[in-house]
Amino acid sequence: MKAALADAAAKTYWPTSAPDIRIPPALIKATAWQESGWQSAIVACDGGIGLMQVMPATADWMNQRFGQSYDVWDYRDNAYLGANYLAWLTKYIGDMYFDDYRLDATLCSAELNSCLLNAVIAAYNYGHGAVASEGSPLTIPNPRYVGNVRALMTECVCLSY
Repeated sequence: MKAALADAAAKTYWPTSAPDIRIPPALIKATAWQESGWQSAIVACDGGIGLMQVMPATADWMNQRFGQSYDVWDYRDNAYLGANYLAWLTKYIGDMYFDDYRLDATLCSAELNSCLLNAVIAAYNYGHGAVASEGSPLTIPNPRYVGNVRALMTECVCLSY
């Protein structure tokens, strides 16, 4: 698991068609820990699969959109799918609200919707349409989830793996 998450974090997403987007290793590790406790064979009651709890429809959409064939059941591919989705959310929400792609906690104020990092975390869990939609203010419908992942990004035992 450790190597798969590290590989996913080291990847630059869409270097020729968008700004270089790299997902911080702590965000990938914390998201995987929050989603599955780093269990690769787990299937959630909502249908999320594996390490990053990727929904089958999200995996299909990501594979089709980016011409990949990642297998949601393979823990390495699952890590790439989750990280790729985080990267896509970074670009999508960054373009719509921030004109920036930095997933930096120091840019966040007390307002949950003040930074890209919080919005990306929220959208990973709740869906991008619930967080960001054209012409609407940015919404964080799941503040507890965002807080959990943010805390795990600095305090998780998973960071030492």
